[in-house]
Amino acid sequence: MPQIQLTPAERREHRAEAHHLDPVVLIGGDGLTAAVQKEVDAALNAHGLIKVRVFNDDRAARDQMYQQLCDALNAAPIQHIGKLLVLWRPIPEKEKVHDEDRKPGPRDVKVLKFGRAGQKPEVKQLRVLGNQRLTAGGQIKRAKPKQKSVKKGRLG
Repeated sequence: MPQIQLTPAERREHRAEAHHLDPVVLIGGDGLTAAVQKEVDAALNAHGLIKVRVFNDDRAARDQMYQQLCDALNAAPIQHIGKLLVLWRPIPEKEKVHDEDRKPGPRDVKVLKFGRAGQKPEVKQLRVLGNQRLTAGGQIKRAKPKQKSVKKGRLG
């Protein structure tokens, strides 16, 4: 896969964002192995912008690793300074799974409590959970269990 091409302005912006980051992946004496590439790929999927530290004194070898990572993982080279490599790739969108069996979640409800005549009503913000209901008096109670059919119970 070819690496992503960025404009100098985009590269400068990513370089500024990466300034405060710590290295996420460390490349040791074995060099760039398949396991290291897999970890860099997982880190790019999770974070998008990462720093990689290479424990190698040879600048040419580090530069070759940098280009190899960018080409193999379809990432953009942001910066190579010293033993740090900065890579960027857009984070892929996650699919939202809609579960039909999911019960309703919590909801926030405003309740007015009326006092004496001539006074403002008191406004209360309450959180009603999925297994609760709000009574006419403004109280929260547990929801009643659903009625089960006697006939269906015998069949199953």
